[in-house]
Amino acid sequence: MHVKKGDKVMVISGKDKGKTGTILAAFPKKDRVIVEGVNVVKKHSKPTQANPQGGIFDMEAPIHVSNVMVVDPKTNEPTRVGYDVKDGKKVRVAKKIWRSIR
Repeated sequence: MHVKKGDKVMVISGKDKGKTGTILAAFPKKDRVIVEGVNVVKKHSKPTQANPQGGIFDMEAPIHVSNVMVVDPKTNEPTRVGYDVKDGKKVRVAKKIWRSIR
């Protein structure tokens, strides 16, 4: 996957197109990510001992990883991700400017 937990990403397609947020969780086997404040759905919850009231809660649902792009931290623009070997380590770089993302 070209993204990982903690990356700042922009949604490039779907109902939340143009929104940015941080990745809260990544599921590589399913090719999905959960982005903060994106794809918010209503979750109905029965009363439990932990939550005796129950009710309807807003939560982020996973979206497909192909619908997000990493945002370059210096320019705040979405960019594709490439890989480069520096000092024997593989690092991710922004394709637009070819510099390290983190």
